Amino acid sequence: MRPVPWNPPIELSSEERQVAKRIRKAKLFLLLREIRHELFDDQFQIELADAIFKDSSVGKCPVPPAQLALAIILQAYTGVSDDELIEALIMDRRWQLTLDCLDCEQAPEGIGTLVRFRAALIACEGDRRERRTHSRNSRKKRGI
Repeated sequence: MRPVPWNPPIELSSEERQVAKRIRKAKLFLLLREIRHELFDDQFQIELADAIFKDSSVGKCPVPPAQLALAIILQAYTGVSDDELIEALIMDRRWQLTLDCLDCEQAPEGIGTLVRFRAALIACEGDRRERRTHSRNSRKKRGI
């Protein structure tokens, strides 16, 4: 199965605005929430899916690669382990805000999915491509 593109809302909901007001120090969560639709545009999501996922009719529908990639970015920023990442997705509203799973009772992905995705991303050098291209494009759009 091919993953579906991740198209979370662009505008903050009233509940998300309440969470955003409470974030004092970890501003990257807010920044990524605001620009996730720019970082992971449709074309980039297709490229990610093509590089990592095989066409298959077996198994569950994969988690959108953009959502997994964003979780890995947050993991690197916070320095948490894979187990802590999954826990943060359930317990930490900052993570939920950024990854579009506010008040979720179950993490959108499991540790196995996360580990396999990270390994596949590194194997196809998608981690490097993501940083180079989208950093450049985001800076251009923001006039930096």
